[in-house]
Amino acid sequence: MSNDEIFAAAYREHYWAVSRYVARRLDGRTSEVEEVVAEVFTVAWRRRGDLPGVPLPWLYGVARNCLANAIRGHGRRRRLLDRLGNDEAAHGRQVVESPDTEPPGAWVHDALDRLSEGDREVLRLTAWEQLDVEEVAVALGCGQRAAAMRLHRARRRLRAEIDRVHPPAATLTKEHGHG
Repeated sequence: MSNDEIFAAAYREHYWAVSRYVARRLDGRTSEVEEVVAEVFTVAWRRRGDLPGVPLPWLYGVARNCLANAIRGHGRRRRLLDRLGNDEAAHGRQVVESPDTEPPGAWVHDALDRLSEGDREVLRLTAWEQLDVEEVAVALGCGQRAAAMRLHRARRRLRAEIDRVHPPAATLTKEHGHG
């Protein structure tokens, strides 16, 4: 197969997986998702000679870089709009949510948000993208042992944050004298 055919097969097979990967990280900013996915496959096209036999983890690595660029650009645009006075508060669109609007399990996301970006990414790659450690290593651009260690440490830190944010029931029972 030619490099063009390999790229075309990777595009057909992995377009939606890459789109989901990007969408989950941009939290519903649809127009930006399409831009980032287009950039991912533009980079993949330019580097089609580098596409590995199992391209998805490699494409996730490219997507990570494209996302980082998009997020930096979004931050710059947001700061510019804030300086220009074009923020939501200036237009009376402040939304105040009531305490009962928190979705079930939101505390897990709160705990995840307290982790470093690196920890969040290694956990997302295994949980959301369902990559194994070898594929995580490709996506992160590191060795397999380093990926395994990052995953182990990230899981340990997430567990600690979850326990801090939402203590286990056994701990609550002991604290309240019921155990």
